Amino acid sequence: MPTPPLAWPDEVDAILTGDLTAGLAYVTPAGGTVLTAVAPVGLRDREQGTVGFTTSLGLGRKLERIAADPRVALAYHTRRHGLSDQAGLVVVQGTAVVEPDSEVHYEEVVAHVEEHMGPVRHGRFWDAWLDVYYTDRVVVTVTAERILHWPDERGDGRPEIIGTPLPAAPEAPRPPAKGTAARLDVAKEAKRLRPAHRLLAWRGGDGYPVVVAADEVSAGAGVLLVGSPASILPPGGRRAALLAHEYHAHLIGLRTRYDLGWMEAVAGPDGPSGPALSPVRLAPHVAGGFFAPPNKTLLLLANGYLARRNLKRARRARAAVAAPAPAAAAPPTPSGSPQTGAEA
Repeated sequence: MPTPPLAWPDEVDAILTGDLTAGLAYVTPAGGTVLTAVAPVGLRDREQGTVGFTTSLGLGRKLERIAADPRVALAYHTRRHGLSDQAGLVVVQGTAVVEPDSEVHYEEVVAHVEEHMGPVRHGRFWDAWLDVYYTDRVVVTVTAERILHWPDERGDGRPEIIGTPLPAAPEAPRPPAKGTAARLDVAKEAKRLRPAHRLLAWRGGDGYPVVVAADEVSAGAGVLLVGSPASILPPGGRRAALLAHEYHAHLIGLRTRYDLGWMEAVAGPDGPSGPALSPVRLAPHVAGGFFAPPNKTLLLLANGYLARRNLKRARRARAAVAAPAPAAAAPPTPSGSPQTGAEA
């Protein structure tokens, strides 16, 4: 018999429908994770147990990664400028499916976008300039397999688990061939990771990314020191991703910074909610990000330019997501949302 859709309570639903942005985590062939910000704009189907987002084929490589391994996680981590004031942090782990030809969803998606981010810009110039950005879009639908729910946005302690129990973290994998030491200036990276909203992710025991909230980031001796109140951090070393971002209303005025590297968390004395962990040590290997000024016109001009510049990559991505998923991989998934610029 088919597995019934995962059901979630009203307080979780209020977060899924109201958040303006979410952190998307997907896995890499090397066993690591990537974290980027997307705009889910309330896309979800409670009866089917799915959540979603849309993205332009011309922005980023995430669709190719998702097509290769559709296990993803969406972290709904802040109510800032959203449509809900429900407290909590929600992480949905699930299997993503990319729908390359999703014109049927266009009107529904636009309605959600306008509700969360204001009217879509139209006119002779804008229709021509944003043609690639809007028409080369796909819907990504994630079938929820497990939901991690913390009652506060800090993500303190252990979460409530909806669905299958959270498996134990896998044993520490083999270190990268180039070593685990930092390859970037940690003092400079600590300053660049100051935006208000931070998330930390790694690959869990069943292959799905695990995402937790992160506190302050500071520079240590050759590593970034990342605080997190979550008690599900895996001890030992492994690949991890850190995302810091902030934004104004309607996702205008974006600032995003991400770091990929080698994470080590060391268990300390037991506390009331389990073993206490000292700040996570993250040796950054790769970093990137972007800044968009708090001006909607400039943001849309940039979105149109990037989509056109990446049109060839978009066509490759369309071919990749249209191809059958590898036999060993789980089913594929969708991603993103028009006129957001909230994607790396």
